[in-house]
Amino acid sequence: MSTTTTDLYDVIGRRRDVRAEFTGAPVPDDVLHRVLDAAHRAPSVGMTQPWDFVLVRDPALRRTFRDHVATERDTFAASLPPERRTTFDRIKVEGICESSLGVVVTHSQARGGTHVLGRHAIADAGLYSTVLAIQNLWLAATAEGLGLGWVSFYRESFLQELLGIPADVRPVAWLCLGTVSHLETVPDLERHGWRSRRPLADAIHEDTWQAREDDHA
Repeated sequence: MSTTTTDLYDVIGRRRDVRAEFTGAPVPDDVLHRVLDAAHRAPSVGMTQPWDFVLVRDPALRRTFRDHVATERDTFAASLPPERRTTFDRIKVEGICESSLGVVVTHSQARGGTHVLGRHAIADAGLYSTVLAIQNLWLAATAEGLGLGWVSFYRESFLQELLGIPADVRPVAWLCLGTVSHLETVPDLERHGWRSRRPLADAIHEDTWQAREDDHA
């Protein structure tokens, strides 16, 4: 393999969902621009580029969102059986105020108009495009030595109102982005015993679907 290819696989392998390792130091403007440009170069159905990026640095906004996430975390925790609750209590689910900034990635299904090339049979193709932009952003951040954590403990309507996002634009992700002390070698959920990584062999099927014992585990 070439050095470039090796570097790509290395970045994929080092990527982590970061929570506790943020230092809070600012991200240089040129680095932030490169990371966002990588996201903006993601493939998109019909060349619609249905994403936008809201950069959230304001401490008050971040605290308000963190408090909302804490409420949602408590709601999820209350739904767990005791043994899972004990494991979950050890897991940090966000780094909203500790990170350098928040990047809220939104999705507009209206982008591109009525006749979007390639979306007529799969309505979610646009949403998949926005998720690809997030993946590009994540890998670029890792390559730059930054950390990124995807916050999912929130209600979309709350985030829309908090940031003034139009009703027809969906906030797909709040990403905690910033400088880090280090990246963990083992993912948090695996380290804390929540869930182990599934072997690649269990995910590969030849020609037709092959049932697995762990399909619903």
